[in-house]
Amino acid sequence: MRVLVVIPAYNEEESIVRVVENLKQNYEQLDYVIINDGSKDHTAQICRENGYQLVNLPTNLGLAGAVQAGMKYALCHEYNAAIQFDADGQHRPEYIRPMLNLLNEGYDIVIGSRFVMEKKPTTLRMLGSFLLTSAIYLTTGKKITDPTSGMRMYNRRMIEELATQINCAPEPDTVSYFIRRGAKVGEIQVTMDERIAGASYLNLTRSMGYMLRMGISILILQWFRKGPRFDEREGA
Repeated sequence: MRVLVVIPAYNEEESIVRVVENLKQNYEQLDYVIINDGSKDHTAQICRENGYQLVNLPTNLGLAGAVQAGMKYALCHEYNAAIQFDADGQHRPEYIRPMLNLLNEGYDIVIGSRFVMEKKPTTLRMLGSFLLTSAIYLTTGKKITDPTSGMRMYNRRMIEELATQINCAPEPDTVSYFIRRGAKVGEIQVTMDERIAGASYLNLTRSMGYMLRMGISILILQWFRKGPRFDEREGA
């Protein structure tokens, strides 16, 4: 299995070296690519100076565009699996192998979840996560304990979907959409660290807006998204 670690990066000059050097020194069997999403700081310059594998987007496309660029890279270079991996140091690479093991059992998507075996804390942000879990369960019958986790591994056919379908952003509503089309989604328990440097763009107001958009998409808009079931397409 050839696995690509896709690292979307926007203004991550303070953390990108530590993240990539950890992968290179301790997980050299893994390939990686940094998708510099039009950063305004020195992220791209630092990557070039260190000889990192880099795709430099000339303008900021947002997370969806950056991840799609990474999936296009994975598709063109014929990787069997790709994992979305944060550039801010929150994701731990030691979980990549267990996620791949589960993927090899027949799953299409494996999510690194903080809440498979641990209880969600009682906070406003986790309330939003609980509501998204409920919305996905209501519409698909599948319980996803950590729907907002950005640590997701995809097999080859999911890579193709994310690389070629413009409306398939790496978000909880797309996971829900894929489940409705027959994708098999699993989770493993992970621990996530606090970001190494910088600050998340998701403040309380933006987090609430995000949860509201995702909830409306999962409960209402997803029913207007059409696509063949993956098993039907394979049997065609």
